[in-house]
Amino acid sequence: MKCLVTGAKGQLGRALTEELGRRGIPTVTTDIESLNLTDAEAVEAFVVAEKPDVILHCAGYTAVDKAESEPEVCIAANAGASLNLARAALCTGAAMLLVSSDYVFSGEGDMPWETEDRREPLNVYGVSKVQAEEAVRSLLTRCWVVRTSWMFSAHGHNFVRTMLRLGRERHETPVVCDQIGSPTYAPDLAAFLCDLIQTQRYGFYHATNEGFCSWAEFAQRIFDEAGLSCSVVPVPSAVYPAAARRPLNSRLSKASLDRNGFARLPSWQDGLKRCLEEIGGRA
Repeated sequence: MKCLVTGAKGQLGRALTEELGRRGIPTVTTDIESLNLTDAEAVEAFVVAEKPDVILHCAGYTAVDKAESEPEVCIAANAGASLNLARAALCTGAAMLLVSSDYVFSGEGDMPWETEDRREPLNVYGVSKVQAEEAVRSLLTRCWVVRTSWMFSAHGHNFVRTMLRLGRERHETPVVCDQIGSPTYAPDLAAFLCDLIQTQRYGFYHATNEGFCSWAEFAQRIFDEAGLSCSVVPVPSAVYPAAARRPLNSRLSKASLDRNGFARLPSWQDGLKRCLEEIGGRA
């Protein structure tokens, strides 16, 4: 098996590339500097030349608020790029894994979203991910769509690293308390994706670390685990008006993992401990 990983410099792309390497799986990587995924001809030429057996599409436009003012750019980068990769996969016979998001759902209620639930995104970014899912599924039968949420790792820009910085600078910090979801440690998700692509269990999956919390609860756990004295001041989302609406309920059901015989990911608390150990986040 040979894999192609897009977005290899991002949190998940980096973790996935490292996990594939540990498993001895030949891998070629791309990022925005090396391949423009919105260029259909360039994408096809690259895939035809490399001949991967599996394309793992981790790249994407993630500037959620900015997307509201440049929807065409966001949709091209997410839906358009996914379509280009799916067409190239169809041309070469490769299977494809698309990483998607909890943002495809409306965020209503308090029950975990099932893979087959109605998609009603609240913002342009969510719309672009729905269109990406549809593009891949419309062309390929050998594909997996994996929705995840609240990614963090020891690298790049993410909530954990931001909270560590604020926790060292302040005695208290306000954090949103009415958005509920599951933090996901990139290396844990990467391990699952590597297991998944070595099967033919195609379809939709939800994969996050186990357990639910609010952003405020997540922040307080970061401070506590890192030994920082900063306190969290829980505030509603309305305190921070943003261009893009966020889903209040980002809980994702893991029934898809259970049905297909996959172990659930470790708890988000466990993932956080390992992340902090990796980045030296303990004070």
